[in-house]
Parts: sequence; structure tokens; C-alpha cells
Amino acid sequence: MESNTSTTSKRKRVLITGAAGFLGSHLCDRFIKEGYDVIGMDNLITGDLKNIEHLFKLPNFEFYHHDVSKFIHVTGHLDYILHFASPASPIDYLKIPIQTLKVGSLGTHNCLGLAKAKQARILVASTSEVYGDPLVHPQTEDYWGNVNPIGPRGVYDEAKRFQEAITMAYHTFHQVETRIVRIFNTYGPRMRLNDGRALPAFIGQALRGEDLTVFGDGSQTRSFCYVDDLIEGIYRLLMSDYAYPVNVGNPDEISLRDFAEEIIKLTGTSQKITYKPLPADDPKQRQPDITKAKALLQWTPKVSRAEGLRITYDYFKSLPKEELHKMPKEFK
Repeated sequence: MESNTSTTSKRKRVLITGAAGFLGSHLCDRFIKEGYDVIGMDNLITGDLKNIEHLFKLPNFEFYHHDVSKFIHVTGHLDYILHFASPASPIDYLKIPIQTLKVGSLGTHNCLGLAKAKQARILVASTSEVYGDPLVHPQTEDYWGNVNPIGPRGVYDEAKRFQEAITMAYHTFHQVETRIVRIFNTYGPRMRLNDGRALPAFIGQALRGEDLTVFGDGSQTRSFCYVDDLIEGIYRLLMSDYAYPVNVGNPDEISLRDFAEEIIKLTGTSQKITYKPLPADDPKQRQPDITKAKALLQWTPKVSRAEGLRITYDYFKSLPKEELHKMPKEFK
């Protein structure tokens, strides 16, 4: 993996892991737009090259097909590292639990070591799942969480909790410049229809003319943030001088039952809602307290759920029909 970018380049240089994924690809777009030299890295276990193929022709974009759980070598200088490599949906991390644990532990360790060697600032992507099934609502950054480490979701939850711990250790012991973003439910173009999360699952079922599946009684809540808003929050956090975790998400909370009704109305279909048993350790409530993001980053989400859903629905409608039928029937 050799870089063709000159170390004397005046442009700042950023490495984005998980670059072919949903959020990673949008981050690549943002940093290209900001004038950076961008290195995208992905092992493509859940990412898709079609998310970044529009960047391949650009002279300031490079792609490394590499697993960050193995030693990372990048020639030349780096100013920033954004570590977004990780399975991020229940279907993924239940299918590949060991890889999920490795990318959160070994992968994060390798990225932090690279940041130390390059004297680069690193931002790691944590998640609202560190709060588990919360006993505090809404969730603030000082809440320690309620997580089952040996449950079916433990491989993801604990990988992210370890990721935060080792990131802070590198910050305090090695004085590495670190940033931690706790990401709440995010949606938008380039989501995978087959990743098992509620929003693409609902839209996929509606497009196929199937009834929408809600687990439990549908009273559990989520708070959905449009991807452009999230990327803006991440960018501002990276450029801030704050080293501790910050929630970035939209606090507009909705029950999954009401959300399914919104999708039915959006798609103009006549489907009904069917109910199935609630999966183990499924969070009953999820809503970010974004007081810290407002104060430190002057950030609040701008895109309404109605607007964001319309854009996302149009994206899913434009996908080839064969993509639509890859959607699994069961999801969380």
C-alpha cells in the first residue's frame, strides 16, 4: 500500500477507515469538498465500492483495500485519521461477531498507533449503543450505560466501549490528540437495504408490498438523524479542541410503531404493521442529549425527518430491483 501523494503537498491529508461504508463514504465526500487529500481504507466486508467509485478519478483520492485489524502502513504525513471501520447493524455483527470485536479492539489500537507515529489527530466513531438499554433518558455523555457484555449485542457494544477506553488511554498516556463521537441512529442515501436496521427494513418492505415488521409492541423509541447533519457534527468535533465523548444525533424521538406508520404514509402503500417478539437486549429508549454538541460545536440538526425520509425514499426507489429483494425478512 504505497501512496503517490508527495509528503511536500501543502494540502492536508486525512485517512478514513470504513471508507466504502455508509458514513465513511459521506465523510470522504466532505473532506474532498474541503480540499483535503483523502485516503480511503476498507476491507469491504460490509462496505461497497459503489459508494466511493465516483471518487476514483480524482487525483486527491486514494483507496487502500486493507483490514485495519492488521498492521496499517501509510507512507507520508497524515494530519487526521477518522476511524469508522466497523460493522454497524445487528445483522452484521451477529453474523461476524469476531471481526466486530477485532475491528473495535485491534483495529482501534492500530489506528491509534498510526496517529501517534504520524502525530495526527484521530476521531473514533463510537455509538449510542455504549449506553445499552438505558436507565437514563435522554442519554447524556456522563451516563455509564446498562450493557449486557455476554448478550447477542455484546460483541458490538463492548467493542465500542473498549474503543473509547483505549482512545482515552492514548490521549492521557501518549498525549495523542483524540476525539470521540457517539453516533445515534443515522439514515440517508447509501444505507444498505439489507443491513437489518428499522428504517431501510421498513422502506424495503413497503417497496416490495410486504407488511411492515415491528418487534415487541412498537413502543420502543429511536431518534433519527439525517446523514448530512451527522457529517457536519463530526467535522466540527474533529476541528474542536475537546477530547471527550460527544453525542451527535437528532433528539426528535419517535416510537417504532409511529415510525412505521410514517413510512406507510410516505410510500403511499396500503401495508399493515405486523408484530414479532422483541429481540434480546433491544434498547427500549434511544434519544441523545445534545447539550454538549450545541455548546462546544454550535451544532444542531437542520434536516427534518420528513425531508430526510423523502430524500432517502427516493434513493431506495432508484436502486436496481435485485437490491430490493436482498432485504432480510427479520431485523432489529
